[in-house]
Amino acid sequence: MRTTTIYHNPQCSTSRKVLAAIRDAGVEPHIIEYLKTPPTADELKALACATGEPLRRLIRTKQPEYLAQGLDNPQLSDDQLAQALSATPVLIERPIVVSPLGTRLARPAERVQDILPPATG
Repeated sequence: MRTTTIYHNPQCSTSRKVLAAIRDAGVEPHIIEYLKTPPTADELKALACATGEPLRRLIRTKQPEYLAQGLDNPQLSDDQLAQALSATPVLIERPIVVSPLGTRLARPAERVQDILPPATG
């Protein structure tokens, strides 16, 4: 079985809640602290594609860097956005979870339940 991965920020309460939900489901995920080890632009585009959502959905629009870098410009391509996110990982919305059952931006945290194994008992 493939590994479950969480792109995690330990300072974020939603990210911590999702990590706990994954562990409660009996899964020990591979944890990527994306602020320390940012995904590449290509990885970000692949993650967005796997979620089925546009790349813009992975951007934290309330970060000051969002406007400072002009990322609100609708003319920017996914390549440009992905490069900006990789270069400034604080802009990446979190947490992103990849499991054998799918990929989700787990915001709200309950969205992770769709891609966790069913509870046993």
